[in-house]
Amino acid sequence: MKNNSGLFFISAILLGLLIGIYLPSKKNNTNLSAGSSSEKVQTLFNLIEAKYVDTVNMQHLTDITIENALKQLDPHSAYIPASDLANENEVLQGNFEGIGIQFRMEKDTVYVVMPIQGGPSQKAGLLAGDRIIKINDSIVAGKNIPDKNIIKKLKGKKGSRVHVSIKRSGITKLLEFDIVRDVIPSYSVDYSGMLDKNIGYIKISKFSATTYDEYMAAFNKLKKQGLTSLILDLRGNGGGYLDQAIALADEFLPNKELIVYTEGNSQKRADAFASKNGAFEKGKLIVLIDEFSASASEIVAGAIQDNDRGTIVGRRSFGKGLVQEQFELTDGSAIRLTIARYHTPSGRCIQRPYEKGTDEYYESYLERILSGNDSIGKTTNAKDSIPYKTKKGRIVFGGGGIMPDVDLAHKRDTLAIYYNELMRKGLLYKFCFEYADNNRAKLLKYKTVEEFLANFKDFDILFEKFVKDADTAGIKRNNKSLDKYGTELKTLMKAYIAENIFGDDAFYKIYLSADEDLQKAIQIMKKSS
Repeated sequence: MKNNSGLFFISAILLGLLIGIYLPSKKNNTNLSAGSSSEKVQTLFNLIEAKYVDTVNMQHLTDITIENALKQLDPHSAYIPASDLANENEVLQGNFEGIGIQFRMEKDTVYVVMPIQGGPSQKAGLLAGDRIIKINDSIVAGKNIPDKNIIKKLKGKKGSRVHVSIKRSGITKLLEFDIVRDVIPSYSVDYSGMLDKNIGYIKISKFSATTYDEYMAAFNKLKKQGLTSLILDLRGNGGGYLDQAIALADEFLPNKELIVYTEGNSQKRADAFASKNGAFEKGKLIVLIDEFSASASEIVAGAIQDNDRGTIVGRRSFGKGLVQEQFELTDGSAIRLTIARYHTPSGRCIQRPYEKGTDEYYESYLERILSGNDSIGKTTNAKDSIPYKTKKGRIVFGGGGIMPDVDLAHKRDTLAIYYNELMRKGLLYKFCFEYADNNRAKLLKYKTVEEFLANFKDFDILFEKFVKDADTAGIKRNNKSLDKYGTELKTLMKAYIAENIFGDDAFYKIYLSADEDLQKAIQIMKKSS
């Protein structure tokens, strides 16, 4: 996990000073000017380029020097090479240019999981289950090509063409498709729907440039269906654009309530307040978070919690409260430099401590998750927790991340070991993917998810086969664990099979009924009635 390239570089220099110094004669000794820090660095680079014994890739040396310098500042200042910048930006722009498919690499072959609705691949005729054998003139099947390289081959400018050769089940010859690339929307609202006649549910996976508009479209749709209470799911949401988080929080808070403020050594305090335009300022609200909720997610959760607007349910969030500004360089690369810290309305800084360095910062986070110590519950003397007060005087904690009002621990009993091992190795998803792929024609006879659930009778037989396959793969059958978690595993099986046939919405429609955190959130909401 540790990246010791910088340490190795420094150690090598020190070793050279001790045992391998080359002392030139006085007549060859150049008086080098290296007064300021920047002059020293440039002098070093000039020396390496002019005098070093071997040829050096100066661009690579520059890149790792910048990377290691930024690592000394904080865990979230970062250097992004030109080759990666476009992809980094696309994640948050809300769209990209390509052919529009979800794919999965399985047994060295690219499988089309699902063409994106209305995208170029769907229009061209690609179907879920198709195998991509060739892209243009390059064979990609059987070569174990990394996903990022497949993406590079398929993405391209709008209007450009890519030729793909497809193997389709039941057809012996390869099918040839010319696909015209187009702008593909990248949605941040993964799912929205009604959980009962009054409770709406919206899951947001990231804060992209289109998140607020997507949320409002989902909210207005659910409002027409009877929404009076809302569960906002920010689990696994790693953040994104600050303005989108502020706009979302504004929907829940009355005029002039503080949402967040930022402040830094060279940045004066800047406050963000709610406006008069909130569409859901009074209905019952629960925000679900977990250990992967970070940055913009924590801003929304912190604003809701500190203003006593709703209930935060889940597990202690990641703890990223540093604000980065992106500075693009002339070669197409960029530096994301931390310029300020986020503070919730009560004054809490969301950021976890990082004084011991970046490696320790991430290792302590991983240890926190693996040990189960990912929240402090009702403990008031945790060493990394500082008490603050909400608007109504409730005690909340700072020191890193958002502590939920209702803490939901992970499955940690001994019977959960079997369940967690199945999930960790991805065996259930793989089993369901292969079953759906091999039985696609049979499953496509069902026109809707509801019809599939009502009429598909093989779940118990399939589940028993899966348990036997897992046993063969080294995860020994545990009947006591199956008694406790079997229903949840069977529901997941149904959801995964449906996802591979009907798409992501089908997965959520089925899985949410077995989502323990969500079900507890629903119970909490109903008790507060």
